[in-house]
Amino acid sequence: MRVFKYFRLGGKLMVGLVVLTMFSALAQMLTPTLLGGMIDGGVKAHDSGVFMTLGIAMVVLAIIQYATAIGAARLSSHLATSACATLREKLFVKVQSFSAAETDKFGTASLVARSTSDVTQIQTFLVFLLQFGVMAPLVLVTGLVLASVSGGELSTVLTIAIPILLVVVGVIVVILSRLSKTLRVKIDIVNRLFLETLTGVRPIRAFNRQKNEMDRFNVANESNAQTAIAQGRLMALLMPAIMLIFGLTTTAVLAYGSYLVGEGTVEVGALVANVQYVQMILMAIIMMSALIMFYPTFSACASRIIEVLETEVSVKDGRRSLDDRTSKGTIVFDNVSFAYPGAREAALQELSFTAVPGTTTAIIGPTGCGKSSVLKLIERLYDVTVGSVTVDGIDVRDYKLDDLRSLIGYVPQKNVLFSGDIASNLAWGDDEGGEEAWERACRIACASEFVEGKDGTYHASVSQRGSNFSGGQRQRLAIARALMCDAEVFLFDDSFSALDMKTDRELRGNIHRELSDATIFIVAQRVGTIIDADQIIVLDKGCVVGLGTHSELLRSCDLYRELATLQLGEEAVAAELAEGSATLGNEDAKEVAANVR
Repeated sequence: MRVFKYFRLGGKLMVGLVVLTMFSALAQMLTPTLLGGMIDGGVKAHDSGVFMTLGIAMVVLAIIQYATAIGAARLSSHLATSACATLREKLFVKVQSFSAAETDKFGTASLVARSTSDVTQIQTFLVFLLQFGVMAPLVLVTGLVLASVSGGELSTVLTIAIPILLVVVGVIVVILSRLSKTLRVKIDIVNRLFLETLTGVRPIRAFNRQKNEMDRFNVANESNAQTAIAQGRLMALLMPAIMLIFGLTTTAVLAYGSYLVGEGTVEVGALVANVQYVQMILMAIIMMSALIMFYPTFSACASRIIEVLETEVSVKDGRRSLDDRTSKGTIVFDNVSFAYPGAREAALQELSFTAVPGTTTAIIGPTGCGKSSVLKLIERLYDVTVGSVTVDGIDVRDYKLDDLRSLIGYVPQKNVLFSGDIASNLAWGDDEGGEEAWERACRIACASEFVEGKDGTYHASVSQRGSNFSGGQRQRLAIARALMCDAEVFLFDDSFSALDMKTDRELRGNIHRELSDATIFIVAQRVGTIIDADQIIVLDKGCVVGLGTHSELLRSCDLYRELATLQLGEEAVAAELAEGSATLGNEDAKEVAANVR
């Protein structure tokens, strides 16, 4: 029932639905009584007046029944669709509020399945619930009462049949509930494998692993199919069981009723009416059975949706605004340690440094050493485990998220473009920016050369994920999008890796010239990209092993010197070390010479 608090089914439409359903049920339940009166008072007594009067009344009731049933069906569909639209919107908003930790916990495939197919399953159940959930109990209760009143001793047959039916249905529903929950988990697995295959289609083909991926998918698909078949067989068993029980019930009513008619204790019309009521009770049970068949799936889907909606977000909004700042663009890491949720080891350990406006801080190190994690902590995609990150004298955890992120222009490691056109992608950085702003951002990002060559220039089409652009073009457009922001801090997460050396140098020069007042962070793999940075942080296994300028690190940090030697060449590094040794004393000069050798 917890899922119902996330949408409303009340209001005038719900009242109208109940009223229409009551009239429909009443019209339906009065029909057998009129039929019994027609047989006993009209046919048996040869009274055509009674026959015609009751016949016209039955026609009027039939018209009322069908008119109200159609109206109730329209209202139930409208209510269910509106409710699930609200639920889908709440899910979308909730997922948007997730930090990277919550997104990683559920997985992309599962979140997509919960927001689409699970909500659709709930909508299907709600349609049945609103149509039959009100009608069936009314018909069932009224039918039992009228059958008891009109049939007398005949009602004893129902007192035996109903408990048997409830036991059979109860056992089937319990087993169905378990199967439905298992099935939703297996659907998630199939979705995840399918998504992995789609996103990784190029390496799969490059390594000729199509058969292996097909085998993985077939195993998961077969497991899903077997569970679905078991669920389908059980659901298929439910209706025949109901029909069998009520077939035997109807036979018993007719047999026992014939005996009572022969004894003269029950009229023929009452027997016919009672049989009709039994049939209506059967229809009510069938309607409730339809609900019962959908309920296990609804329950499993509702539980999965509630799990998302009631997940506590780890990155919460603070209360401080930009007006509380004591400076602009100053970022301080104070003894920061950080571990990803569920990880055994910390990604960062005891990291401390300061970055001020007008300077560039570069981060370099081996793959997996925690470089990108530093930038994620600044923007609060994750929160620190130990220590603090402050922006302009305020802990990032105390900021309102919108205010904090309005200070930052971010270029992620994976450059994602959205379907539309180039202008709509640039507008992510500034909705109000016009063509002049687009031109400036693309010029700084060295993207003008290919953008202006496109048909439509800034209104040229962008395919999903930017698939109609090369890797370097996507990277430069992502940089241009960040440059559209009126930001004080710019984070470039390995954002120059797809660029050639000439474009890399030109782009960095543009950034240094145009963003001279900003605080800039650059995560890079290439030493040449960060050689001019004001301070370079060298990370290894999450720990700082070097901090300084390029020339300082060549002398003081073995790991940085090794990276520089591999990328710039031994001769270039030796020359720089020798040049630096000219300003040192004899003892230091000997040490530098040893490093060169």
